[in-house]
Amino acid sequence: MAAIPSALPQTVVPKTIGGAFLLNAASPEQLYSPEDFTEDHKAIARTTDDFFRQEVEPNLEAILRHEPGVAVRIVKKSAELGLTAVTVPEEYGGMEMDMVSSMIVAEGLAKDGSYANWHGAHAGIGTLPILLYGTPAQREKYLTRLAKGELIGAYALTEPEAGSDSLAAKTTAVLSADGRHYVLNGTKMWISNGGEADFYTVFAKIDGAKDKFTAFLVERAYAGVKPGHEEKKMGVKGGSTTAIFLDNVHVPVENVLGEIGRGHIIAFNVLNLGRLKLGPFAVGASKYVLGLCAKYANDRKAFGKSIGEFGMIRQKLAEMAILTFATESISYRMAGMIEAHLEGWTPRQENAWPTYLKAVEEFAAECSFVKVFASEALDFIVDEGVQIHGGNGFSAEYAVEKHYRDSRINRIWEGTNEINRMLGTGTLLKRAQRGQLPLVAAVQKLMGELMAGPALNDDTSEWAAETALVANAKKTTLLVLGAAYQRFTTNLDQQQEVMAGIADLAMSAFAMECTYLRARKLAMLGRGEVASAMSQVFLRDRMQAMEGIGKTVLAACGEGDTLRTGLTFLKRLTKYEPVNSIALRQQIALRVLATEKYTY
Repeated sequence: MAAIPSALPQTVVPKTIGGAFLLNAASPEQLYSPEDFTEDHKAIARTTDDFFRQEVEPNLEAILRHEPGVAVRIVKKSAELGLTAVTVPEEYGGMEMDMVSSMIVAEGLAKDGSYANWHGAHAGIGTLPILLYGTPAQREKYLTRLAKGELIGAYALTEPEAGSDSLAAKTTAVLSADGRHYVLNGTKMWISNGGEADFYTVFAKIDGAKDKFTAFLVERAYAGVKPGHEEKKMGVKGGSTTAIFLDNVHVPVENVLGEIGRGHIIAFNVLNLGRLKLGPFAVGASKYVLGLCAKYANDRKAFGKSIGEFGMIRQKLAEMAILTFATESISYRMAGMIEAHLEGWTPRQENAWPTYLKAVEEFAAECSFVKVFASEALDFIVDEGVQIHGGNGFSAEYAVEKHYRDSRINRIWEGTNEINRMLGTGTLLKRAQRGQLPLVAAVQKLMGELMAGPALNDDTSEWAAETALVANAKKTTLLVLGAAYQRFTTNLDQQQEVMAGIADLAMSAFAMECTYLRARKLAMLGRGEVASAMSQVFLRDRMQAMEGIGKTVLAACGEGDTLRTGLTFLKRLTKYEPVNSIALRQQIALRVLATEKYTY
């Protein structure tokens, strides 16, 4: 058990297994959340906010125009504060802080998508491969310079004909006659920081063989490395995005990263961390947009009063706040769950980084759920932000228009949301098949309970309705998953629509539990009034959506009596007593309007 200092009640996150949230109930004291931030966490949040305000904000227009050297200069400035190397060991010039700290930095820089792209591509996918998989010699040569901002990093995986299917890559690596170099040929595309990076992690197939998909450390200075032109993009226009052309590039054999033929493992784990980081990034952007919209709603007048006095505007602001709260809750809970596996961990211990990666990989399904939920929540929030601004929201003169465009990429990179829905469900099924996650036993137990008839619920406590909603959300997921597996067995992974539906159910159950637990936790701390309202609305809205998803998937898995029985059970599990969501949203919106920022 990993004890995390906090105000009462003390937070103690149990060491659990990936997917176990579907099987076990949790208590508020087991949820890690921003209320548990240490003084060090708060200090790095202040440092990040100050840096953005003092260094990034005054240069946003210059970054957007791609004025030469501006963005790189700011990244290098952030390196002086340690913001590019939060989790990098001190021996390589880093701050050697925890995962939560790196997520706080990601959240703080999310106020602008273009700069966040520069910074994230360098400090994340540009640096993580060598940090996690590099040899001591490779780290000594490159990691220190990346940490200090002396080199700008990038990650070259995607190809013109190999997007989500990275193993379809055509870039090749052939050992030179003297055995001293691998000669790389191919084209990479959509490379963030591509136009200015000094250092790339490039993925290629040795001799063109699929089983020899391998990562290489490539310097821009090597002959034959040539970035393409800057792509004209819908959003994050100030970020550098180019193709990278590799023409007989001689890469020293000592620059093979990790093991030959294990490049897909590096790609998966680096992207997995990126998916998790997208959670706090979406939180930071959501908070910023919500603040813009609350101020606009107070200032904008129509029909003789501010539009913030209109019920439908308040409904939008409330829903934006609720989704921000839910995204924040799932993101930091995930960080706490991973950190619980790293209790006592240091980068100096034997097998330090394999241990770190194992902790992250344990929650691969949840990382996919965070990515999907966060990116789709942010898309909803920026869309409503434009709507609140009306015609002005369609004008580039207002910041919300840029955030609307910048948000859209989040559903594509780090693996599309479609791929991540498949990964999330697929990971849970694979764990069950390997005996790592007792899903079969849980489904069998549930079916026994349902066949026995409705159970008497005599819980009359304050949170009884929400407790039942969360429990039934998990049972709904298990019911539908069991029906799908019974129908399709080992071919279930070929049924993409069904797999996606199960992912949405599991993701909803996870988000519902995180939101509910945090609201209860805040109530224990005497801060729960608005959070309670958020939880009540969110849980019921999600349950209503789960019923619709459940019906769709069950109809694909059975017919006749089998379908009717499944639908009867589904109706029982998704039944709930409504609350006055209009009044609760009014309560939430009034607080947002009063503070002109995200609050709970």
